[in-house]
Amino acid sequence: MGTPQTMPQQYRQGPAPAPPSPLLRRAAVFLPAAVPREGRVAFWCPEGDPLPETGTPGPLQVVRPHGAGVRTRTVPAVTLSVAEALPVLVGAPHSPAAHPATRAWGTAARLALSLTARGRLLPGLTPDGVDAWRAGPLDAEDVAYLRALAAALPYEAYATPLEGRRPLTLPEPEALVRAFLDAVADTLPRTPAAPFAAGRPFAAREPQRVPGIREWATQVAAGADAGVGVSLRLDLSSFRLFDEAEPEDVRRAGAAVVQVHSLADPTLVTDAGLLWAGAAAAGFGPRARIDAVLALRRAARVWPPLLRLLDQPVPDALALSDPELEDLLGTAAPRLAAAGVQVHWPRELARTLSATAVVRSTAPGSATDGTAFFDAAGLFAFSWELALGGDRLTPGEMDALAQAHRPVVRLRDRWVRVDPELVRKARKRELGLLDPVEALAAVLSGSAEVDGESVPAVPVGALAALRERLTGEPAEVVAPVGLRATLRDYQLRGLAWLDLMTSLGLGGCLADDMGLGKTVTLIALHLHRARPEPTLVVCPASLLGNWQREIEKFAPGTPVRRFHGAGRSLDGPAGGFVLTTYATMRAAAAQLAEQRWGMVVADEAQHVKNPHSATAKALRTIPAPARVALTGTPVENNLSELWALLDWTTPGLLGPLTTFRARHARPVEHQQEEDGGNEAAVARLAALVRPFLLRRKKSDPGIAPELPPKTETDHPVSLTREQASLYQAAVEEAMAVIESSEGMERRGMIMKLLASLKQICNHPAQYLKEDPPRIPHRSGKLALLDELLDTILAEDGSVLVFTQYVTMARILERHLADRGIPCRLLHGGTPVPRREELVDLFQSGEVPVFLLSLKAAGTGLNLTRAGHVVHYDRWWNPAVEEQATDRAYRIGQTQPVQVHRIIAEGTVEDRIAEMLEAKRALADAVLGSGESALTELTDRELADLVSLRRPA
Repeated sequence: MGTPQTMPQQYRQGPAPAPPSPLLRRAAVFLPAAVPREGRVAFWCPEGDPLPETGTPGPLQVVRPHGAGVRTRTVPAVTLSVAEALPVLVGAPHSPAAHPATRAWGTAARLALSLTARGRLLPGLTPDGVDAWRAGPLDAEDVAYLRALAAALPYEAYATPLEGRRPLTLPEPEALVRAFLDAVADTLPRTPAAPFAAGRPFAAREPQRVPGIREWATQVAAGADAGVGVSLRLDLSSFRLFDEAEPEDVRRAGAAVVQVHSLADPTLVTDAGLLWAGAAAAGFGPRARIDAVLALRRAARVWPPLLRLLDQPVPDALALSDPELEDLLGTAAPRLAAAGVQVHWPRELARTLSATAVVRSTAPGSATDGTAFFDAAGLFAFSWELALGGDRLTPGEMDALAQAHRPVVRLRDRWVRVDPELVRKARKRELGLLDPVEALAAVLSGSAEVDGESVPAVPVGALAALRERLTGEPAEVVAPVGLRATLRDYQLRGLAWLDLMTSLGLGGCLADDMGLGKTVTLIALHLHRARPEPTLVVCPASLLGNWQREIEKFAPGTPVRRFHGAGRSLDGPAGGFVLTTYATMRAAAAQLAEQRWGMVVADEAQHVKNPHSATAKALRTIPAPARVALTGTPVENNLSELWALLDWTTPGLLGPLTTFRARHARPVEHQQEEDGGNEAAVARLAALVRPFLLRRKKSDPGIAPELPPKTETDHPVSLTREQASLYQAAVEEAMAVIESSEGMERRGMIMKLLASLKQICNHPAQYLKEDPPRIPHRSGKLALLDELLDTILAEDGSVLVFTQYVTMARILERHLADRGIPCRLLHGGTPVPRREELVDLFQSGEVPVFLLSLKAAGTGLNLTRAGHVVHYDRWWNPAVEEQATDRAYRIGQTQPVQVHRIIAEGTVEDRIAEMLEAKRALADAVLGSGESALTELTDRELADLVSLRRPA
């Protein structure tokens, strides 16, 4: 049982709920009295629990279930007057702790307050001749709600038996609710502010015997039972065009015809003119005219123009001026409806005039391919377009609308309601010109900025066709001739997408997980395009050999040469691939810019995530009809990196960086930080970048079902006594300085502290810069690594050990050599030929342990020999760690992969591990915040982050 499921709006309004009362947890029951205002509300506990010390305590007789029947039972209760109970009850509907019976009476209280606020009060007499207000007249909606409320009343809400009845009889719920409404109506008007309150009927609280008004009260009661309400019907038959010189006070926009309808029978409706002429249908009582006038008087409090009706001999129609009609079309109608007076609009009045910002090409017959679309001269018109019922208005009709000075105009033989805002748009319909990338960004995101306001943007013509191509499924392609590989379904879809984007001249970013075959997909794209110009591939130095081997393996016979080293040259066979490194590209950008390229590819494109870096600037100087970025992490630290990638592949798509940061990045990053907030900003950015960025993950259904399982384990380790002492001293010393610094100096000090703490957690020798280092028995992490390696090597396994510090990697190399464990080390300073040799040694099984610098070897390498990956220290972005793990967990891996993360417990690493888990969820929205975010912490937050917490 409970209150009705749907509460009409007028009953949901009212005073704010009072603070929760302990009485709410008890069952409420209304106890009516002969004089309605003397009724009481009793609160009792069906379980017999003690009651709060409030109100008037006393016994209450209730009827309770007993076996197959019922019996009376006396329970303790407290009773309150209706005036005292109302503040308690109004809070019950929204209190989860409230008893169902109390919630039901709380809903009844809100209904009673709504009726009183709407002026639904009628004077009357009790059977003993005492003055008493009644709630009424009730309209059809009030009656329906009252009955629904009574039907939902829990039995505890009316469990008090009627006196003198045998057998036991409970009150009728509907009659009890009606009595409660009357009790509230009889209570609220009796305040000291009431005129002549002292000793006056219907104002004083004390009972006033007035038997002489019995006949009048009976007539009022009859009027209440057959009461009437009013509504307004808008009649535009008198609406006409007028001369601008015509005085405004004689202009008329039409009339509001007064309709009278029976509250008891809503189907009984007549015009007020017929009612006054005595020509109305039977069914209206003798007080219908009086009640109609009273209803109009109440409505005039909401909309004062109705007062003019009360000056007319017959209140049948109100002539409307233009401002009054505009007011009715605007805010007056909802206010009148809330007061019980509906406004009915004529059927011929169209209200479906709408405005849309459209983007169209200014060039006739413009193409939808990339070169023509992005022609610098091909600007797009941005303008308002108005429609009536979905049909666009002609320029002439928009001109007529622009000249409108009235709230209603004649369009296409229909009267049309006119919003002044639409008239303004008809007058100033041209919003300017957009260049191609601005136009494309507007229609992909579905909105554009107009006078600082975001408005929906809709493409037409060639731009609409282009959007369909970008957002629809690309045409299927087959593997090109010359490709010696069987492409998986997702790789064929990636090839089709890349072919579409490059053929349109738009470029794109293939952001598949590492190990899903981005290289072979790009090789297939080169063969599919069959351009005579070569494809330039820019990649990290460690990947030159991998690219060359992959091309020779999957596209035998395709020319491939390296542009790298002292004797580099672009001379050689036409077409094919030219491979170079980011460092070489940066140094030889001018020479590379002179060559005609069919396509430029940036592999591990996160290397150009900083648009202000010399590498990113140099890459932008190399022209090409097609640009493709390959990366497993389009965002490592913030959304500006995403801007840098897409602004290279499709220049201008995301606008200037400052605009992108303000409109997209900050709202999205704030939404992620607050775990809620601006979801619209996330959706808008996703719609804008989705066509230009293809992202698939190993965990996606059907992507790589043959991959073996991957297990990830965090290994917390304790600090040694030396590490703990160094850690505590570093925190205390640094915090003393940080708390007295600010700005860039403070940020720098925080970064230095974080680096120091991570080095202490790794090994004291790294932090103290010992040469030669004293290694054994000083690091909890190293002790655990020894245990892991002993187990892995005993099972004839192979392992990758990643650390972000070359110094730490050298300490590990020295330590393993002392233990007689074969290992190799690859870092940023390793020459390219040596890197390829090290990879081959590990892949062939000659070396079981491969030590790797995270930044130098965390991308591109194929190291599927490893069944274990150890992260000796934590990076600040989970996506970077996942990339490193993907050196082993990639296509071609046949054994399960176990990932071990070593974490110094109680330290900053422990707290960062919790943060990284949260960031892992944010990575799906291509977001991140690196170490720099920690520099914005307050001193208190920073101290909490870095303080050493010893295990219990």
